[in-house]
Amino acid sequence: MRLRQSYSRSTSRSAHRSARTPGALVTAFAAAAALALTGCSASGVHTGSSNDNANYVAGTGLTTTVPVKDRKAPVDLSGTDLDGKALSLSSFKGKVVVLNVWGSWCPPCRAEAAGFESVFQATQAKGVQFVGLDTRDPQITQARLFVKGKKLTYPSFYDASGELLLKFPAGTLDPQSIPTTIVLDRQGRVAVRALTALTADQLTAIIKPVLAETS
Repeated sequence: MRLRQSYSRSTSRSAHRSARTPGALVTAFAAAAALALTGCSASGVHTGSSNDNANYVAGTGLTTTVPVKDRKAPVDLSGTDLDGKALSLSSFKGKVVVLNVWGSWCPPCRAEAAGFESVFQATQAKGVQFVGLDTRDPQITQARLFVKGKKLTYPSFYDASGELLLKFPAGTLDPQSIPTTIVLDRQGRVAVRALTALTADQLTAIIKPVLAETS
């Protein structure tokens, strides 16, 4: 599903400045709610958001790739997983990280989950780490049931308020739909963003060139 235009980088900066205030969570929740209200869908074509750098190369469908020379600041999300344990993207530096934004309520997320687990099993020994980001699940039980039912073995952030969705550095390709899949290079920088559900073959295809990079 496509985010509304109101879910913009300026909203992200405003929410980030207001961190540690009561309004911060309200702002984050409202942004995530706006995302949910647009409807969960894998349809449509997107070739980059209004904030995308002119050097970004748009791929087919909803996939956007970023040349190495144009990649922005590393993404370092920190929070807790579905078991309440600390989870941080920085702990996986040196690996190619596949970050998948999902919700148990999202049909395309359910459809792609089995393929994600199969690709994770096939690539983790090569230096690929998968991390989920569960958003807009007010009851953590629903998220846990999703993971159990789909037999997912990689960790997921629990982000019921949508606050983590607003913490991508300015200038990077942030999540703008659910599901969104973002491939981070070994330095933690956004290399690929897919604003659509992916099959196992499609996911493998976007990981492969990033994994082949030497640095």
